[in-house]
Parts: sequence; C-alpha cells; structure tokens
Amino acid sequence: MKIAVPRGALFRETLDLLDSLGIDTSEVRSNDRKLVFPDVGIVTMRPSDVPTYVEHGAADIGITGKDVLLEQTGREVYELLDLRYGYCRMVVAEREGTNAMEESLRRLGAVRLATKYPRIAARHFADTGRQVEIVEVKGSVEIAPLTGLVDGIVDLTATGTTLAENHLVEREQICECTARLIANPVAHKLKAAEIDELIERIRGVVA
Repeated sequence: MKIAVPRGALFRETLDLLDSLGIDTSEVRSNDRKLVFPDVGIVTMRPSDVPTYVEHGAADIGITGKDVLLEQTGREVYELLDLRYGYCRMVVAEREGTNAMEESLRRLGAVRLATKYPRIAARHFADTGRQVEIVEVKGSVEIAPLTGLVDGIVDLTATGTTLAENHLVEREQICECTARLIANPVAHKLKAAEIDELIERIRGVVA
C-alpha cells in the first residue's frame, strides 16, 4: 500500500506510528527535501493535500488532521480511525480586553473574521444563527485582529500560547481535532484485508 504522510506538526508522531508497525522510516527522517519513498511506500506532503492524493488514488491510505477533513468535506475519502495524537482545538478568538465581535453583531449585524478555515468558520456561525464575513488568510492569522482588519479569528490552538502571546483570548470552541487515518474508497474495497489488518494493528498501538 502507498501511504500519504503529512509533513509539519503531525510528521514526527506519524513516523513514530509507522515505525511501531514495522515500517522503517529512517530514510524519510533523514531526507527533508525528498518527498517520495517508493521502497517503503510513503509519499510526504502538506496535511491539506493528503485528502486530494488519497481521493484520486495516488495513495491508498493517508493520515491528516480532523481539521483538514472538516474543511474539505466534499472529498471522496473514508475516515477510518482516530489516531489520538496531534490534539488541538478549533476556536474563535479576539483581542483581549475587547468585545469586538459582540459589538459588530450589535451595530452591523455581522462579525468579520480572519481564518485559514473558511468553511468551518462559516458553518459554525451559520449553525449558531450569526452573520459572518470571512477574510481568508494564508499566513499568521493572529495578526489580523491586531491590525484592525477583523473582529476576531477562527484558528487551531494546541496550548493557547500563541493566542496569549498575541494578546488574543478564546471566546468559543468549535471542535476538537486529532490525526485521522483515511482511505481511498476503491482501495478500501480492493485491499480490504490489508487495510483491515492495518487498522487492527494500529488500534493495538494507539489503545
């Protein structure tokens, strides 16, 4: 099987998991720039690209964060297992000492938010009956409320340290996120025995 492995925050723990399953990841660990490792069936990429590669069959299975799956709900992939690492929370935050979001709702009838997760943010505010204007950003989202661009942000936080360092405070929690194992639907049928065996082995490791 070909496995899509996320670089970034989930990278080391994912390699640790694969090592525990008997997959030698030493070559992957020693090559920061190489992306494809055919000898061990690993392809590395950004977490947000994992569902794309799995959906289109370039990888049979993959590992990515629940946040990615919630943002890309249209992807044709099967979510198989919660891997229980990479824990973080999706939250709504604003500048400390202010009620910018509440004031904008009262005066303008809508909140202006910056985020890398526009679908998650829009869905959350729609579900809670509030109008929202989304400003999608790619870099450090914490800057946006500090410069007056927006009232608040929707972002992931693991410890809350980055929020505190930028004088932001959490106002709401949207969801909790961890690493998830996903599969291509066709591979899930054609390689059912292999994938089922892998799931059982992973369960034994992460239990």
